[in-house]
Formats: sequence, structure tokens, C-alpha cells
Amino acid sequence: MKISKLLLAKPRGFCAGVDRAIDVVEMALTLYEGPIYVRKEIVHNKHVIQSLAAKGVIFVDEIDQVPEGAVVIYSAHGVSPEVRAAAATKHLTVIDATCPLVTKVHQEAIRFAGEGRSIILVGHEDHEEVVGTVGEVPDNIQVVESVEEAQKIQVSDPARIAVTTQTTLGVDDTKEILDALKERFPMIIAPTSDDICYATQNRQTAIKTLAKDTDLVLVIGSDNSSNSRRLKEVAESMGAKSYLIDDVSEIEPDWLEGVESVGVTAGASAPEHLVQEVVEYFKNLGVADIEEVAVVEEKVTFTLPPELARKMSERSTTTV
Repeated sequence: MKISKLLLAKPRGFCAGVDRAIDVVEMALTLYEGPIYVRKEIVHNKHVIQSLAAKGVIFVDEIDQVPEGAVVIYSAHGVSPEVRAAAATKHLTVIDATCPLVTKVHQEAIRFAGEGRSIILVGHEDHEEVVGTVGEVPDNIQVVESVEEAQKIQVSDPARIAVTTQTTLGVDDTKEILDALKERFPMIIAPTSDDICYATQNRQTAIKTLAKDTDLVLVIGSDNSSNSRRLKEVAESMGAKSYLIDDVSEIEPDWLEGVESVGVTAGASAPEHLVQEVVEYFKNLGVADIEEVAVVEEKVTFTLPPELARKMSERSTTTV
């Protein structure tokens, strides 16, 4: 059966936080003498990492791998105070590319702890964002990943408890867990809706719409991208077959047998050129009906980190 239609989710791909983080690295390459070090992956996409590495960026797992006095960039997922202290000890020039939405969660955790509240963080314990948030107030915070864990968790004072969430989880991802926590702890301070990353929610909403009208959904993104993996799961929950692919080379012709319509989206850290390569793949198969399915328009932008803005200002002053 011939594929007759290709639907592209909109919004898809880069969010404002990812755009900002990649811009930070690109600008640092022009403003500072190299090499430029980045702690962890700046964003979770292998193509982005390979592209920046080819330009001379050195990715490391921990601060102790960065030479004394060098330039280091923190990834979009944020870091703990322990990491910041280690960077100060080595006299590193630090550029913080943490997504502002992640920074907001860090600040909430610090505020709740300052109020003497126990904090429950809904998220994946090993995700870099969660590790960084926990590091802010390790004695006051516990991580919950499931309804079962929410039903078992113990706190010192049920009357003084707050909950926050990993930003890259959608509203649907956290609802059942939050409901379980509210049932157990009626006085709990729940997160506001803007604790959930707008981009995560928008992309999940878009893929739900897409999956209703397609037999197969391809999600472009790397396997270590939490939001990309979740997009695949959301598509499957709507009844569509779905595959997570890094790029067009991973499409298996067998997947297309018996398929009339295909949907394509991309995780928040996947560049648009990967989507267009998939579009070309289907054009070469003779698919002419290609349509964008727009669910919501995104206009969010974030300002550059102040340390980078200052450096740019200094550069412009000296060149005048």
C-alpha cells in the first residue's frame, strides 16, 4: 500500500532553552580563546554534540576533567551547588547555559526548604536536571517516579510539604502522581502549571493530534532525550505505531508496509535539518501530500546568560 500523506507536527524540535544553550556555546567559541569545555551534553542530541565537537568544543562528564582556569559551560539541564563550588576551586570561567525554566525549579526548591518544608520532586532520579535540583537542598528533598512511590513516601510533617516537577515531564505524565500525593497530603503545596516546560507540553499536545490521523509516527531525537522518548510513548498511547530515530538513516522500510499516512515530529533538542531530511526521504518515495499540523504557536525566547552578555559588551567596546 502506497503512502499517501505525510503530516508534520508543529511545534516540533528546538525549544527556546535549547536554542539558547546552543547559541551560548557558538558565541563562546568566538568570544573566548579555546578550548571551550562543556560539562555533560549541552543538550541531549548526538548530532548537536557531534557538530559542536567538530568545532573544537570539548565535552566532559565532571569539572575535575577541566584544566585550571579554563572556560566551562554548564548544560541546559543545570548543575548542583557542589559543581559550582568545584568550578570556583579551579578558578574556571563559568558560563551558565541552564534553561531558565530549570533555574526556576531550583529557586522554588531553595525557597520551600527555607520555609522548613519537605519537598517531593516528581521526576527521574538519574536525569541530570533532577540531580542538579536535588543537589540544591539534599536534606529536604525526595524524588518520586511513580504513583506507587507516591503512595509509600514518608515525610516528617505532612502539614509542611511541597511538590515540584522535572520540567521535561508533561502535565499528563505527572497528573496521577500529583493526584496521589494530594490525596495523601491534603495540605501539600502543588506546583503551578508553568513549572511544566511549555515546549514539552506543546509537543505532546501536537503529537496527540498527529497520531489520531496517522498510521505511523516517527519521532526524531536521541535515546537519552527524555522528552523525545516520551513523545514516542504518547503517540503509541493514541494507537499509532511509533519509532524513535536519531536521523533518516534509521528508518526501516519494513515499518512502512501497509502504512497510508505518516506523522513526523522531533524532540526539543533535535535540529530541524533532521526533520527536512526525513521529508526528502518520503518525497523520494513519491509522497506529494505533505502538510504541517499546527496546534499552537510558540513565541518564547530567553535572554543570554549575563556573563556572556557582559563579554559581548566588552568585545564591542574594545572594537569601536
